[in-house]
Amino acid sequence: MFKKLIAIEPLNLIPSAEKQLESFAESVTIYNDRPSSIEEIVNRIGDADGVLVSYSTTLGSESLEQCPNIKYVGMCCSLYSPESANVDIAYANSRGIVVDGIRDYGDEGVVEYVVSELIRCLHGFGTYPDGTQRKPWSEIPREITGIKVGIVGLGKSGGMIADALHFFGAEVSYFSRTRKPESEEKGYRFLPLNELLAENEVIVTCLNKNTILLHEEEFQHLGSRKILFNTGLSPAWDEEPFLKWLSGDNLAYCDTVGALGSEKLVNHPKVVCMEVSSGRTSQAFIRLSEKVLANITSYLKKQSAT
Repeated sequence: MFKKLIAIEPLNLIPSAEKQLESFAESVTIYNDRPSSIEEIVNRIGDADGVLVSYSTTLGSESLEQCPNIKYVGMCCSLYSPESANVDIAYANSRGIVVDGIRDYGDEGVVEYVVSELIRCLHGFGTYPDGTQRKPWSEIPREITGIKVGIVGLGKSGGMIADALHFFGAEVSYFSRTRKPESEEKGYRFLPLNELLAENEVIVTCLNKNTILLHEEEFQHLGSRKILFNTGLSPAWDEEPFLKWLSGDNLAYCDTVGALGSEKLVNHPKVVCMEVSSGRTSQAFIRLSEKVLANITSYLKKQSAT
């Protein structure tokens, strides 16, 4: 059991999960706003031995080194790699601090977002964010059937998006750091990145935070008359060639400003940004809560066994 368990910002856990945290520590404090500085982070943590953090606050070495009692950091958000994490995991581990994160709790909503927006784009359903009537992407409304879709990053969410679009009849190809034999058995073709960009009409980037694969050369291969979705937490591109690409006959879709990269791009005529995370659903909060509690339970069991 922890002596003090501190959530330094809102965690998006369901109420019953927040209540269950009380069974893990002698004292539990959950702050309902984000800390505005390193000093505030340190003050909130104090002499706590357990810390919980969501995705919106960075817990770096400057904060960790001033809180010598920390034994455990629970990330109540996605942890894909130490490099993309908002916790300095390398420094924490060097201090003997255990850092746990979770994965795959909001993917279903992201899949629905891509399918929904692609259908609206192809058919011309509804209106754009500025209120103007949508027009079909082509002169005549089209189905997903037969459309060529390239997935950049075939992890859990990328694989789910590929499966969903394949179900609707899309021709799916993918680029990933590693080949995915199980996906290729479904008929998804592996292509080098530049070939994937050139060959497909729709591109969906599903990359880890702070991973950029689309530079000037890649946008030249992507070319014109394309639809680009980014489902990551940060842009998959360099901004300058992205803006140049947008000046052509293209469209870019992002659910959040973070995925788009800049507030100034939200009202760009070739950008459709909802400014809402499509993964933040009631079901996702339940999955998030279950996984966070499971991580804490596992950590405490290991500690009690030593």
